[in-house]
Amino acid sequence: MNRVRLLIAHTAPKPHRPRSRNRVIAVVAVALATLTTAACSPDAATPDSDPTSAETSSAIESPRRSDSTSEPAGTPARVATDLESPWSTAFYRGSALISERDSGRVLELPTTSNGTWGPRVVGTIEDSVHNGEGGLLGLAVREDELYVYTTTAQDNRIVRYQLIGNPGSLRLGDSDIVLDGIPAASYHNGGRLAFGPDGMLYATVGDAGDADTAQDLDTLGGKILRLTPDGGVPDDNPLENSPVYSYGHRNPQGLGWGADGTMYATEFGQDTWDELNIIEAGENYGWPIVEGIADDADFIDPVQQWAPEDASPSGMAVVGGNLFIANLRGEVLRIVPAADPTASTEYFAGEYGRLRDAVAGPGGSVWLLTNNTDGRGTPQPGDDHLMQVDITN
Repeated sequence: MNRVRLLIAHTAPKPHRPRSRNRVIAVVAVALATLTTAACSPDAATPDSDPTSAETSSAIESPRRSDSTSEPAGTPARVATDLESPWSTAFYRGSALISERDSGRVLELPTTSNGTWGPRVVGTIEDSVHNGEGGLLGLAVREDELYVYTTTAQDNRIVRYQLIGNPGSLRLGDSDIVLDGIPAASYHNGGRLAFGPDGMLYATVGDAGDADTAQDLDTLGGKILRLTPDGGVPDDNPLENSPVYSYGHRNPQGLGWGADGTMYATEFGQDTWDELNIIEAGENYGWPIVEGIADDADFIDPVQQWAPEDASPSGMAVVGGNLFIANLRGEVLRIVPAADPTASTEYFAGEYGRLRDAVAGPGGSVWLLTNNTDGRGTPQPGDDHLMQVDITN
């Protein structure tokens, strides 16, 4: 049943030994004032955290507030309501495309106020199976092709579809598998897709509940992958004949690039630290040996970390020199300046519930997806929403 309605408000080398964080960038100054152990609350097994996580609790000095002048220009405008567990947004020729995790549907709606159609169903992804956190996840667009990251009964896979028709009447055409055999489970599926400034396809892959795979270079679990648009292995990947670009990840879900080409990724920790990382080819980010900042020369430390109850960072957009990070449990839009990724500022705390995705939209805007109907939030009337907010510079 399509109960969506439109509310437009306005217009190859071998692996090398990873370097310590001190040789990469400056990181958050950590002040471990106290270290306590307490029983985990029921929330410890909520958004994308491990339901069997250990009983730990730590205190960290909060990241300092950003001095950046880029910020949301007022209240987000609701562009669409009554979405069902939306997960990702991508743009194509004046249309916004939205994935619905549980239904497997791809929806289309106009990106301008003079659109008189949508949201409408472009198609339902064949073989997509909803299981816990699995289902239809990330979307990416290249030319007239839609790439989807989806869970099937056997695996996670990346599938490419031809987009046929014009905005307002788009439909899915022929498909081909770009990459299959990605580990799948009821949680930790990763699932974000993005084309980098080098034209290559990047995908975040979770450990699918098997933490040891994150350190195993012969598996795809717990990795960030880099592929050609056709699914081949680029000649300049860090590992010979391997799509693995970085490893030691638990459940990364946000990807973005700064104007200088720096690659950023957000990652769900277990119950100690969520992370913002700068991604370098062939490097090891520590999971499950370490979580958060470890000061261990064998691993790359995050540039910023947060307690999971304050974060659970999912989608991320880079606009105007700033990283806009959507947070689930934290229920905030967190803005991090690329010029100083140890700082951050929070917006809309608790106003819209869980935020799943942030994506760069037309005219320098940021579009946000809420995620309150996925079984872990508290839906309010009209949930879930796609919202647009202009950004001041």
